[in-house]
Amino acid sequence: MNRVNAIGGIFFRCKNPDSQKEWYKKHLGLVTDSYGTNFEWRHEDDSNRKGFTAWSPFAENTTYFGETSQQYMINYRVENLEQLVAELRKEGVTIIDQIEDFEYGKFVHILDGEGNRVELWEPDDREYEKILNGVTK
Repeated sequence: MNRVNAIGGIFFRCKNPDSQKEWYKKHLGLVTDSYGTNFEWRHEDDSNRKGFTAWSPFAENTTYFGETSQQYMINYRVENLEQLVAELRKEGVTIIDQIEDFEYGKFVHILDGEGNRVELWEPDDREYEKILNGVTK
């Protein structure tokens, strides 16, 4: 069974997410929207299939990725989230929440070996692309 096959996103805390997005837009050329940006890439086994990696600054007081001492959260793309979660449970990994299912994919949060929140995502890239406003190519 494949587990992680790509990075789905990088999320980090900052004092002012909007000014961070503007800084990255102005100085590094990121095309941002209200969430941040997405980097588009192609699947190795099918160059017609797009994939995306999100980049998103969050307010420093967000609870989305755990304790405020955790400055970042990485989202990993996976192929079969239900099967992976079952295996992780058998291995004693802490599963924080239930799998959530959206049009653009399934999500769950786990804790890594040091207690950092990690997000796992089984994406539906076709549906995800429909909701994107910020894509940096």
